[in-house]
Amino acid sequence: MLDSASKAFFHLLARSGVLKKLASRYGMRPPTNFARRFVAGETIAEAIEAARAVEGRGFAHTLDHLGESVGSLADADAATLDYLRMIDAVIASGIGRNLSLKLTQLGLDVDKASAIDNLRKILNRAEPAGFFVWIDMENSPYTEVTIEIFDTLWQQEYRQIGIVLQSALHRTERDLQRLVTLGARIRLVKGAYKDPKSIAYQKKADVDAAYERQMKVLLTEAQSPAIATHDPAMIDLARRWAADRGILADRFEFQMLYGIRRDLQTTLVREGYHVRIYIPFGSQWFPYFMRRLGERPANVAFVLRGMMGE
Repeated sequence: MLDSASKAFFHLLARSGVLKKLASRYGMRPPTNFARRFVAGETIAEAIEAARAVEGRGFAHTLDHLGESVGSLADADAATLDYLRMIDAVIASGIGRNLSLKLTQLGLDVDKASAIDNLRKILNRAEPAGFFVWIDMENSPYTEVTIEIFDTLWQQEYRQIGIVLQSALHRTERDLQRLVTLGARIRLVKGAYKDPKSIAYQKKADVDAAYERQMKVLLTEAQSPAIATHDPAMIDLARRWAADRGILADRFEFQMLYGIRRDLQTTLVREGYHVRIYIPFGSQWFPYFMRRLGERPANVAFVLRGMMGE
């Protein structure tokens, strides 16, 4: 895991227009294809192909059409239409029906009511067709409003939805209890965003300790939780905690990112655990890609080797 300064550096690079332009030119295309380790492609057809391969190896998946922080209602409407088209394409393909999305992609920064309406449009198409939709969590300024919108939809009887919480935030244990009491499905992640110390834990040991506490609550109290981590220590702890309390493997699932720790993913499936792979795709892949580089030194080394043709 990179230190906080290095992580912040990669987040800064993610906002570089020059780097984004260069990456868009070479990251998904021969001879380097360096981004394809972590991003399935730029089209829904490529994402479906990746999902079929994932299913063939015994995993479930969730598809995420990458994009965030749109600046106009027209862009938000376009993103919503992309998701509606994706739902139709997934139905036609016969693959598993599970999606992830971000509220800023649906216009939250522009108009909250419009973002909620866009989310309803997606859910009204997705839920009758048997989809489950995860509402991803973005950086800390969006935490409260994301939970508020989730709660609003839950009270309106939308039940095939889940929400993501980040253990790095000080507030998460309070949010966790609130959502567990609600009966919501929760995906627990450590958190890929750089937030100030007044809001988030800065040391890896503190984040790990928070994740451990919250994970134990999820496994014992929550509905079908998702333990989203690549940390072998956390995964081993989850397995031991569940086994010691008679929690069966079908009561929860591990979630991991496309292209990261594929060896660990395979091991878990062989041991009988449910593993869901988060498959991102789309033309707006650069910010996501840079956050992945900021999380682990091995990711940086892999990309450098790819760029040099090794």
